[in-house]
Amino acid sequence: MIHSNILSTEERFYPKFLLDLLSSSHDISYNGCLVQAFVMFSFACSDLSILSVMAYDRYLAICQPLRYHSVMNKHRLSQLVCFSWLTPFSIFAINITLTSRLTLCSDKIQRLYCVNWVIVLLACPSNNTLVHSIVAYLTILVYVFHGLLIVWSYIYLVRTCRGSMENRKKFMQTCVPHLTCMLTFMSTVVFDIMYMRFGSKNIAPSLQNFIAIEFLIISPIMNPLIYGFKLTKVRNRILYYLNVYGK
Repeated sequence: MIHSNILSTEERFYPKFLLDLLSSSHDISYNGCLVQAFVMFSFACSDLSILSVMAYDRYLAICQPLRYHSVMNKHRLSQLVCFSWLTPFSIFAINITLTSRLTLCSDKIQRLYCVNWVIVLLACPSNNTLVHSIVAYLTILVYVFHGLLIVWSYIYLVRTCRGSMENRKKFMQTCVPHLTCMLTFMSTVVFDIMYMRFGSKNIAPSLQNFIAIEFLIISPIMNPLIYGFKLTKVRNRILYYLNVYGK
């Protein structure tokens, strides 16, 4: 039986996950599902925006060191922080607002948590989803430009660092951790999106759940380890434990 205000799913994740650990219910309200979809992908896109800003910061620090402090002043820093958070929030607020106007013909979400695209797929055929498709492609375009900014920054970084031992050292200290975090994040997100659009639904539910939450788990775990490994005390402690438990 379809309930217009309820979406059923096997399990729920953040931000309703902790509550559901203590509950036997596997239902979520339509509004709650929309909020969850907004939180999930705002997190992912904010992460990408922050990574693009970090790439620009490293480009200035290594390729234009004499201009760095004049360009990256407090005012510019505030603008970049606002850009990193307000851009994804605004984009997905539009996406979620459009989705909330749809009439649904199904209440079963084949996913661990609510995702905007999955909700749109539940819409009745009578709904006009052309606007949703246009906004979705515009969203993709915005983050393609984010990716191009990162690629452009690293092209100049590699060119600059190739001929100087000092710049190579800076690249290894500041850019390699950022690049590793970025590749880890991008690979998990792209894999999740490709599976969501084109993946088979016949695989085991446990594997489906892992694919759904990998970008929410792998990247947040890896980032502090990667950046923490740069710090001498943290690195020495990690190596100490590896030596102790590796024997």
